[in-house]
Amino acid sequence: VSIICSSPQNYPLYIRSVPTENELKFHYTVHTSLDVVDEKISAMGKALVDQRELYLGLLYPTEDYKVYGYVTNSKVKFVMVVDSSNTALRDNEIRSMFRKLHNSYTDIMCNPFYNPGDRIHSRAFDNMVNSMMMQVC
Repeated sequence: VSIICSSPQNYPLYIRSVPTENELKFHYTVHTSLDVVDEKISAMGKALVDQRELYLGLLYPTEDYKVYGYVTNSKVKFVMVVDSSNTALRDNEIRSMFRKLHNSYTDIMCNPFYNPGDRIHSRAFDNMVNSMMMQVC
């Protein structure tokens, strides 16, 4: 399982992968999926802003993983990679996990000591991501 938070310019703000032995593979999968996120955003165009639907759904499945995407109003992207064999996760659960990520990210942005665009170093955000990963694994 891997979770990434990416800036509007596609540089990583936060990356977390479990287990760590497949971390490089997760990084590659996540970074290639950012192109798919950009394609979906440009295809939706103004409809994305009008509908306020931030969850992009399943970006693409691979043999081993399913890749899901979410984009905030400020174009910060969240990508989640989960194991394809995990059939217990439904679309609504993935959507609610992204909402939790977004709410936690919003809390970080409200911190007056956080500079937007810096990497995320927050114990609260780490704890929330760890609890989400325990649900998924």
